[in-house]
Amino acid sequence: MGPRLWSLAYKGWLRKLVVFSCIAGTTVWWSDRHISRATAKHVFDHVEQVPYKRVGLVLGTSEKVRSGRPNLFFEHRMQAAVELYRSGKVDRLLLSGDNGTIYYNEPWTMRKALIAAGVDSMHITLDYAGFRTLDSVVRARAVFGLQSFTVISQRFHNERAVFIARQKGIDAIGYNARDVDAYSGFRTKLREKAARVKVFFDLLFGVEPKFLGEPVRID
Repeated sequence: MGPRLWSLAYKGWLRKLVVFSCIAGTTVWWSDRHISRATAKHVFDHVEQVPYKRVGLVLGTSEKVRSGRPNLFFEHRMQAAVELYRSGKVDRLLLSGDNGTIYYNEPWTMRKALIAAGVDSMHITLDYAGFRTLDSVVRARAVFGLQSFTVISQRFHNERAVFIARQKGIDAIGYNARDVDAYSGFRTKLREKAARVKVFFDLLFGVEPKFLGEPVRID
């Protein structure tokens, strides 16, 4: 292939790359914007603003980061759950997270932290199959029989969870835990952009939780 053909081929690939980048960027921007705007009235920063729901759904994350330091996302979520419980805005807490191996158990770790903070263990229910946000939200209704609940996580996570819930016909709201500074949470926020795009593919193709199972009653 001569220099001129190489130049034409290069320009052709470059145009395709530019077009693809524009489409991808627009898709990410629109997904992020749409979810935030659609849930603006349903997520709350202050506990006194939160309407009463019988159950709070706490979304799981690891207790520590890879370096072994405490995970601030985890700590702030536990604080928010305790605030909501003590204020009487919820009576029960459903802790939903990943229990993929015997060495990693998000629901049990959250349970220990909440009991240490004064939450009655009889008011805690564990969901060991909350592998994804979609799984946690859908299982809250399909397995635990909840038609209405308050999601407890950081704002960016709550917006996505509440959006999924409402698209599934669930009356969900969110209580926003304190966020983490931009430096510490950069990777998490970056993953969130991709996760928001995936929400629409999951809804389009009817993706269901990895596991469902027998009904569990929250008493």
